[in-house]
Amino acid sequence: MALKAVPASQVPYIDQFHENNVTYALYNGEDDVGERRKMATFILKENKFVVMGHRGSGMNMLQSCDRKSKAIKENTLRSFNEAANFNVDFIEFDVQVTRDGRPVIFHDIFILTQEEGKLIEKRVTDLTLEEFLSYGPQNASTNVEKPLFRKMKDGRIFEWKVDEDDRFCTLEDVFENASQSVGFNIEFKFDDNRSYKEEELVGVIQAVLQVVFKQGKGRCIMFSSFQPDAARLIKKQQTTYPVFFLTNGGSEIYSDIRRNSLDEAIKLCLEGGLQGIVSEVKAILRNPTMIAKIKESNLSILTYGQPKNTIYTIAAMSRRWFTCNT
Repeated sequence: MALKAVPASQVPYIDQFHENNVTYALYNGEDDVGERRKMATFILKENKFVVMGHRGSGMNMLQSCDRKSKAIKENTLRSFNEAANFNVDFIEFDVQVTRDGRPVIFHDIFILTQEEGKLIEKRVTDLTLEEFLSYGPQNASTNVEKPLFRKMKDGRIFEWKVDEDDRFCTLEDVFENASQSVGFNIEFKFDDNRSYKEEELVGVIQAVLQVVFKQGKGRCIMFSSFQPDAARLIKKQQTTYPVFFLTNGGSEIYSDIRRNSLDEAIKLCLEGGLQGIVSEVKAILRNPTMIAKIKESNLSILTYGQPKNTIYTIAAMSRRWFTCNT
């Protein structure tokens, strides 16, 4: 069993890569699917890469993106459809629920703007839908666009500038306007530094499921979350779509030990009946023998992370992939 690293630039036509084993790759993201009312069986076509666009066409802003390519605001319809133009199989995006119960697409826990020369920081889930949509580009010319800023993990703050901008959107907007050619990996986003009561998690999950069940027919969908209890409850609240547990695999350490190793991730998946693990690729590269252990546990393993613009391929993994029934 081997790990292979393939530069993205060397794979212009994804389906032309040939291997004796079933292979699976993820481009800066994760993958795969199901259908309402019927749990599907994981099957991956032989000799085919499955590619997912992370937050659409990538987590871009001018300060951090490759200037050979254009920076498009992540987690927006423009970003999702740009990814679809590159024939990705899935797009991954982050969902949070506003104070008035509306699922919206945004990665960061806090949203930053500037008022009278001062930075103002607010929690996304403390905003109403109307307040959330008032940030950034506006559809109506009479609305005032609030400038956006972004705080990095190291505390640095940048003005969020891109080559191509777009307004914020709701989960309903994505179902209605994103290309039908792509599946969705819907990540339930929660604050790493907060403890959640079960009823809080269930409320968020049910708000998202209401939209998915109403508009998801015919769309390949999977769910994922870094929040261990949320991942367990997503599975408990529905049996239609597959659920994956997201983990850094020990690349970062958290107070919740379930988040700190691939061994703990396996244990959580088996106890909660989840379909598999989405791991930071560095955790797999540090310990590739975990692939066999995950496979022996009858779980699937997906990877994310893009060091040096590389597609990481994990070969000869579990064949328990999802097919999409439309």
